[in-house]
Amino acid sequence: MYRFFIKQPKLAGQKSVITGSDAKHIKNVLRLKPGDKIELFDGKGFVYKAEITSLSPGDVEVSIICSFSSATESPVQIIVAQALLKNRKMDGLVRQLTELGITKWIPFIAKRSVPRPDKKQLAARAKRWEKIAQEAPKQCKRSQIMEIGSMASFEDVLSLGKEYNPKIVFWENESKPVNSTLSLQHDGHFNKILVVLGPEGGFTSEEIKRAIAGGFVTASLGPRILRAETATIVACALLQYIFGDLGTKNS
Repeated sequence: MYRFFIKQPKLAGQKSVITGSDAKHIKNVLRLKPGDKIELFDGKGFVYKAEITSLSPGDVEVSIICSFSSATESPVQIIVAQALLKNRKMDGLVRQLTELGITKWIPFIAKRSVPRPDKKQLAARAKRWEKIAQEAPKQCKRSQIMEIGSMASFEDVLSLGKEYNPKIVFWENESKPVNSTLSLQHDGHFNKILVVLGPEGGFTSEEIKRAIAGGFVTASLGPRILRAETATIVACALLQYIFGDLGTKNS
């Protein structure tokens, strides 16, 4: 069944209206007609089964048949702070992290980050990332939209760490795997995890020292050196497997 994002204010009782590019896609590409069933999600965790009732040049009107809470959201909130990467690697990460069930994604500038976008470039990138985050759940069946945080500094990320436990920095010079590192501090049941990953050149030793002083733990992603974008995907998949819904449930 085709899925479309609908903002909550547009949901009024048993009726709703789809506008913009989605309405054009329904009419001109999918060629759906009154009576056809579709699925809507509000980005907040709810899904709606709906039936198309009418189509006009600017919108598609639907009738809500039923609504229910999504069963596709992870039981653990994983917040990813990602140092800026080159080219459009960040675009792909937004899509893939949405698929992996990440709750929030925060881009930041590390010491070795090569991109140094100005305010205008940052605004354009943020707009593109938000659009990707809104589109990706249509394919992966999520009902929540991954939140895109404002551009931050490394200092901002360290300060943000005060709100989370555990808080993990994946670092290529660490040898301990994440499950071994965290089992020393906790019984293995977590609801909120902050994950920090570096740029192509990795973190500096000074950044790592400051993170550890701020209560972060360092963890390894194995013996091989991974590309920065690969490391982010592996780290998030690993955490979802150990603590989330990609592996055996914690008892």
